[in-house]
Formats: sequence, C-alpha cells, structure tokens
Amino acid sequence: MSDSRARSSEVSKMARQPRPRLTLDIAAIPTYAIGDIHGRYDLLVKAEAAILRDGARLPGRKLIVTLGDYIDRGPESAQVITHLMEPPPDGFDRICLAGNHEVAMLDYIDGWISYDDWMQMGSAESLKSYGLDPEHLPLVFPSGAKLDAFIRQSLPRTHIDFMRAMPVLLETPSVIFVHAGINPKLRLSEQTDEDLVIIRQRFLESRVPLPKLFVHGHTPNDEPDIRPRRLNLDTRAYRSGKLTVARLWQGQVHLFST
Repeated sequence: MSDSRARSSEVSKMARQPRPRLTLDIAAIPTYAIGDIHGRYDLLVKAEAAILRDGARLPGRKLIVTLGDYIDRGPESAQVITHLMEPPPDGFDRICLAGNHEVAMLDYIDGWISYDDWMQMGSAESLKSYGLDPEHLPLVFPSGAKLDAFIRQSLPRTHIDFMRAMPVLLETPSVIFVHAGINPKLRLSEQTDEDLVIIRQRFLESRVPLPKLFVHGHTPNDEPDIRPRRLNLDTRAYRSGKLTVARLWQGQVHLFST
C-alpha cells in the first residue's frame, strides 16, 4: 500500500454534513461580491477599503458576500480566515460562502483525502501561513498517521469551526451566489454540495437557460467573465494581484478590482 493510501486508511472518517443554504431578499441592499481570495490578505484589505469608499454614498446597511476559496496558493491563508472571522466593517453585514479549497482542507482533517492529495491543492502555502513547514514535517513524522495527527492538532480549532459553518449557497429573488455553479439539469433544491463547490464545464458550457443571475468564482480568468445570466469573478488573485469585486444594486452590476 502506498504511503498516501496508508494515511487515508489510518484515520477515521467523519461523516460529511450538509452545508447551510441561505435565502435573503437583497432588493434594497447594496451587495458586494468578492471573488476567490486564495491567501491574498493584502488584496482583501484593499478590496474592503474600496467597498467602503463606494458604499459611503449608498443608503442603509450593505452586504458583502465572499465567494469561497480563501485559502491555498497565496501566502496568507491564515490571515484571511482570521480577518473574515472578525466583525465586518461598520454599516455592513458579511456572508462567507464555502469554496472547494475550504472543503478540501476539511476533507483532509476528517480523513477523506491524504496529505499528498491535499498538497496538490496548493495547500503547502496554507500550512506555511499557520507556521508549519510542509517540506520538513514529513521528515519529522515519517508515519503518515502521526503527521496527520500533528497537523490536525496544530490548525486553530476556531478556523476549522468557521469553515465548517460556511454556507454553500445564497439565493435571492433575482441573484444566486455560489462558489462554482450548479448542475443545469437539476432543480436548485436537488443540487449537491459537491456540485456547488466544484462543478465547472457542465455549468459553464450548458445551454440550459439559468433561472437567475449566478455570481460565482472557481474558474480562473484574466478578466471577469460577464454573461447575461452568469458573472464569474475569479481573476487569479493569488497570481495576478487582481481581486475583483461586483456591486449589485437596483438591478445594475458595477465591477471594480484592487
């Protein structure tokens, strides 16, 4: 048996729990959606500053929706999670949706995937942000089970609990916010959590009319991908240095980037 397979067999697997799905009427609420952050705490801070400047001229409370993938690939995953756990800016509420990278971290912690599989997600950068050395650790703990146990106990429980509680979808009367998309052949109530965080081509290439505007990330592009019923905000922030924000209000969409 390979080392990675041995690790998977040596840990007990926790049952996957369905994630919350939220509904909210945002017709009177200026709403800001932020694309995939991937450890770029610096860009998140700049994006929130831009949102505050933009929102200062708009009435009432506002809402920030982050579209998932806060960790991995970029250098400051832990700092991003810490920031998102803090209260939102004054005058704002915030909803943090789950992305496939948060799900993958929990899958590793719960024993569904191996250390090697998790590292393929760009998670070495996440471990570094928590003060752990992904290259040295396997040398210190040649046993896969001991390595897994050490990492699990080293990651902050508050961060893990925060990621476990993240909803997987926010539905409003005219807009749906989700990390990856939906299976166009199924009703919204029939979508699996897995599809909502990892689907790609079946959603992007489908010719089935979407019931509402979908605001999502997950599929990286050089620029926001703007379609009549689909808006993709993933602009490779971890590599491009560009984190994209969309403001939705009064039936209009306004885009800006850090």
